[in-house]
Amino acid sequence: MGKWKNRVLAVSMACMSWCSVAGAESLQVGDQGNDVAEVQAELVRIGYDVVPDGDFGPATVEAIKDFQAAHGMDVDGSVGPSTYEALLGKTMPETVSRGSNYVSRRIVQTAMAYLGVPYSFGGTTPSGFDCSGYVRFVFANAGVYLPRAADEQYEVGRPVPMSALRTGDLVFFSTYEYGASHVGIYLSDGNFIHAASSIGVSIASIYDPYYWGDRYIGARRVL
Repeated sequence: MGKWKNRVLAVSMACMSWCSVAGAESLQVGDQGNDVAEVQAELVRIGYDVVPDGDFGPATVEAIKDFQAAHGMDVDGSVGPSTYEALLGKTMPETVSRGSNYVSRRIVQTAMAYLGVPYSFGGTTPSGFDCSGYVRFVFANAGVYLPRAADEQYEVGRPVPMSALRTGDLVFFSTYEYGASHVGIYLSDGNFIHAASSIGVSIASIYDPYYWGDRYIGARRVL
């Protein structure tokens, strides 16, 4: 999986709005808000390469994992009370700003759970997926029905320009035949997760100059 081989979670969820959730046990991938930005700012201050944008994405996950490992903590990439206190030197508040979209979160969590599953032409189960079978399976787990084939999925929802992509959007490519012949699920920062014929369920970039960048044809939003 190239540069992604050490990354267990690489996703940043776009949210409907900023909100507060009482009694949150941890800040985690997909969360957004001022408390996330505060955590990121402290990570920057002590030397980690993250952007304090309030969006708990891939770089923040990796920085938190490194911080936890360096401090002998359980390494899970989320900011629970112990990590929060070790990092910021204060008790984690009972209410934290962590906007979220439940369906998008569930889709991404399900998608990431099958990283490494082998590719199987016509496959629709965790024993082996093809691209559209994987996407359909993941969305069905969140209660969202999609048709079976990539070209059919390309007709669902509404089109989204590349500049407006958000987590959970479907991204499409023209590969072995003209039109929408390959599909994946957008994560963040140009990255998407998909069932690749060469290496199975994995993460790639829509900007990849050697393959995906030239084959990208569009995106659809179904959530």
